[in-house]
Amino acid sequence: MGEGKCVICSAPSGAGKTTLVRHLLAMVPTLAFSISATSRPRRANEVDGVDYHFLSPEDFRERIAQGAFVEWEEVYPGRYYGTLRSEVERLWAEGRHIVFDVDVVGGLNLKERFGDRALALFIRPPSLEVLAERLARRGTETPETLKVRTDKAAQELLAAPRFDAVVVNDDLDRACREAVQLVRRFLDR
Repeated sequence: MGEGKCVICSAPSGAGKTTLVRHLLAMVPTLAFSISATSRPRRANEVDGVDYHFLSPEDFRERIAQGAFVEWEEVYPGRYYGTLRSEVERLWAEGRHIVFDVDVVGGLNLKERFGDRALALFIRPPSLEVLAERLARRGTETPETLKVRTDKAAQELLAAPRFDAVVVNDDLDRACREAVQLVRRFLDR
């Protein structure tokens, strides 16, 4: 694989990692976004090949068997997420550095896979209460799924020390500035 580096942004759902990733892409021109693959159904506003590579669970399992993924996981039963090797190779071939927007397990898997070529950032919500409020405001959660996500987040927060740096997203502007500084320092090394 090429000489590129990668920036891994991981966080519990609702911590604001997608907003931070968009900011990084806007501020650091050498970064390119790695589009993850998923077997979850496409939401109304999502575009295949832009937001995700949408695959059926069968197709996803077939590609796992073929070794097509750099990392993958079954986040919920039958619901897969992963990073296609072809996506990483394509971006590095273009001379770009890659930014990943992945959950905590995916982030740790990528960190292990890429070692020193990766900067792994953990985006931390100010508190679990704030996280639950943010998720509730999205309007996509039932009381049951909200509990599942906040329980999962409590577990995920324990993994923060295993990342290279933690960015607390209590103030979005400050968190964005901090992330950009960390990334520029890493890419200039």
